Amino acid sequence: QVQLVESGGGLVQAGGSLRLSCAASKPTSSTPIMGWFRQAPGKEREFVAAIRRQTYRTYYADSVKGRFTISRDNAKNTVYLQMNSLKLEDTAVYYCAAARSETLSAITTTRIYDYWGQGTQVTVSS
Repeated sequence: QVQLVESGGGLVQAGGSLRLSCAASKPTSSTPIMGWFRQAPGKEREFVAAIRRQTYRTYYADSVKGRFTISRDNAKNTVYLQMNSLKLEDTAVYYCAAARSETLSAITTTRIYDYWGQGTQVTVSS
């Protein structure tokens, strides 16, 4: 079992930046894919970004491409999400997720992720 703990959420004005962190309780070698999802009130959980452990290849939702950057520090068992140029529509609870297998064809779907954090609230104000 892997526990994931997110931090770094908060309230920020539109155009501002936040950096989310996700600390894993075990080495990320057991979770070759790690990702971020978000869920706004009344909406389904949606993919934001993902990163592969060995190649560091990244994947982004179109809505955040060019504004968000996902990265990972395998030595610290931590994944980050740098969010810049935040918009009102980025307001959501952000969840960190980890997958035991590298099912790249479904990397943007929730079904391949085995572990989830408790979520951290990000609120963007005008």
